[in-house]
Amino acid sequence: MSVKIPTATETPICYHLAPDRRLLDAKCQVHSCQHRHSGAGLPGPDMPPCLMGVQHHTVIQAGEVKRLAIMVTPQCGGDFKDEAWEALATIRAILRQQNEPMEVTMQTVFLRDRDDVPMAELLFAACYGEKMPLTIFVVQPPCEGRAIAIEAWAVSTSHAKVNYHSEHLVTVEYDGMRWIYVSGGSLHREGRTAYEQSLEAFENMQHTLAEGGATFEDVVRVWLYQGCITEEVQGVERYRELNRARTDFFAHIPFESRPLPSAIHGRAIYPASTGIGTRCHGLITACMALQSKRDDVSLMGLENPLQISAFDYPKEYSIKSPKFARAMAVRAGDHVTTWISGTASIVNAETVHKDDAVMQTEQTLTNIEKLIAPENFARHGWADAGATLADLAKIHVYVKHPKDYEKVRQVCERRLGRLPAIYAVADVCRPDLLVEIEGVAFSSIRKTNPVT
Repeated sequence: MSVKIPTATETPICYHLAPDRRLLDAKCQVHSCQHRHSGAGLPGPDMPPCLMGVQHHTVIQAGEVKRLAIMVTPQCGGDFKDEAWEALATIRAILRQQNEPMEVTMQTVFLRDRDDVPMAELLFAACYGEKMPLTIFVVQPPCEGRAIAIEAWAVSTSHAKVNYHSEHLVTVEYDGMRWIYVSGGSLHREGRTAYEQSLEAFENMQHTLAEGGATFEDVVRVWLYQGCITEEVQGVERYRELNRARTDFFAHIPFESRPLPSAIHGRAIYPASTGIGTRCHGLITACMALQSKRDDVSLMGLENPLQISAFDYPKEYSIKSPKFARAMAVRAGDHVTTWISGTASIVNAETVHKDDAVMQTEQTLTNIEKLIAPENFARHGWADAGATLADLAKIHVYVKHPKDYEKVRQVCERRLGRLPAIYAVADVCRPDLLVEIEGVAFSSIRKTNPVT
């Protein structure tokens, strides 16, 4: 058997590490591979298989800046340390197979056991050294049964500058835009109510944003991982207390006068958000902010035509309604990035398809499809923007019951095709919700013919 050796003009890429999707201006190249894998036939006698984790990633390229959305789950087994090193090695291999230098900027690490957090922190610190991305460790067991799974975002440093300020603050600058990634830390202290814990987390994020030269008015996306999210304390769910704290904190933030322009003036534009459960009695938070002086950068807070806006929910769902947008769209030149909040099987304000994980998944994907559709963008004022499910770069799927995982995955794969995804076991914010999905889409502005 002969093995083709790549020429100097070819970029050798192992097809085990090939991307699932290329979005925006990413060019498809012809690559060669010198490896065989058990997934594509038995390995030949002269070439061992790649000992890499199961990975899926999307390449997004707008102009000269390349970004990667990477999902990795280990497959070789062993103890936690073995699985973690395998996952980290897989991310490293994906980065090295790009045709330009890449650095990880933010990552979410899904863990099966809280006791593995200290070891994970040591391993990740050893791997990244001084270039430690903003890293969130979340106790949400991967549905595949592994001890760890990783979502990582990376950017090419040929045209972007990454600054690693601290474990809670990373900034990325390119094309006249400055992205600020912030963590509010991991709060597990005893004796704190859910309200007090939540308020402290938002105050921590505000303080770290200030260290990065930003404010909460710059925030476009928030992640809230709350332990025992539907547990009741003195008759009130912990998630409702989180919403009460967020509302009280946001009352002092002038979201109606953000620095970046919006198509809708005079109305508060809340960040997109995910509020999801974890298996530890704490709160882990992160947010992402954007600053730019470019004239062609603007924001759009998207609401779903099938749903009542979360901030307009009646009091039966929360003492103080959740303050977040169903999605946040960022327009930069000819491209739009749409950050989709955690979305579930809710129509108007009510849960639908109770006790049916398959139908809840179908409804959730339909909600996302309607949310990012061109018709919905036009309804909000951007008639030349919008996306489809094919524009998704990645998704997170939170499944309440492990027994539903395979059914949920089959629905997602049928409707979304091959797409980077992580499935994790987590309580959703209502006891009757079985599935929640979040994601991000990248799409191009549609060219319109001038009227003559």
